[in-house]
Amino acid sequence: MGQIANVPEVSSQFKLDMETASRLRPELMAQSVAAAGHYATGGLAFERLLPEVPPASSSKVRWRLQIVENDQLNAYSSPDGTVYVESGLAKMAGPSAGLWAAILSHEIAHIVRRDWARRYLYEKVLETSGSQNIVLGDPGVPQANWSSSEKASADLGRFCRQMELEADREGLMLMARAGYHPDFVPALHHLLHARSSGLKTASLYAMHPCWEERDHELGGAYTKASIEFEHRWREWYASPGGNPPVIVFADSPLVKKHGSKEWEIQVPMRCQNLVGAVEVVLRADPGRKEMMRIGELSDADDRGYEVRQLTGCTSPRTTVVFPQAEIMARRKPGTQWTDVYVIDAWGSVLARADLPKLPE
Repeated sequence: MGQIANVPEVSSQFKLDMETASRLRPELMAQSVAAAGHYATGGLAFERLLPEVPPASSSKVRWRLQIVENDQLNAYSSPDGTVYVESGLAKMAGPSAGLWAAILSHEIAHIVRRDWARRYLYEKVLETSGSQNIVLGDPGVPQANWSSSEKASADLGRFCRQMELEADREGLMLMARAGYHPDFVPALHHLLHARSSGLKTASLYAMHPCWEERDHELGGAYTKASIEFEHRWREWYASPGGNPPVIVFADSPLVKKHGSKEWEIQVPMRCQNLVGAVEVVLRADPGRKEMMRIGELSDADDRGYEVRQLTGCTSPRTTVVFPQAEIMARRKPGTQWTDVYVIDAWGSVLARADLPKLPE
């Protein structure tokens, strides 16, 4: 990785933030609605987080939460204090105050840190250091347009990923102080990973780190935030976010052969905060993408597209085994087993992994 240039401090007199907000606000506000009705849980979480923001950081900010009705899985913020959550992500968070807090605390941290201005100043540093043709984009806003040389793109990508991790760290402490367990952040990452076809790697030029990188880099921040949460909320169930969520880490499945023909699929996994059992589902792609929708995993499926197993996931490293005979007995002609999902008793997806190609 290359070096990330030093970024000048953002002066309190720097006006780009509000100028950018005034330019973007009419368009974004026209596409969004207030967080009420079905999204009221998000509004309540937002109101609980704001008192934990340092007063000096929000003295000139008018905080507002808006839902963008486009069914996408994204969230972004405007420097004037408006946080926008796209309705696909809002519906995914649903009634979980903890998932809402994980989303909102990160966006609040971007506003408090004035990351719009920091990115602008960093692009100016790249310009003066010899990288030409950089056009300011809107960090956090979908489909922002900017062009640059490959080197400048890589430098800017690294800088933006660093900003995202810093916002993650500050967001973790913010939600812990407000009464939301930090484990809701990796739980959110797992849900997004499952909904995004399991994309594991971030491009060199990508603006956000991949989920695995975020969870790895934030290990120390999770620990500090957990200590802060437990200090303030000794009875977890009484906190605004309630008990921490179930988190399942599903590693890449393995195909283990026994002799020349016999084989089985092994799914290594570990669980946190689990009470009861989860279900591990092998899912086949019947050639029609609509059959792969997450919501259908909660349905009892006897059509040859799934094989299921319950597990208590009680040991630090649990391996769920699917024998060849069981798999092949359920397979319909023309289908290929493609995915592993781990779901809870309500059919919500906790983890997802790609299956390797199976022997014929």
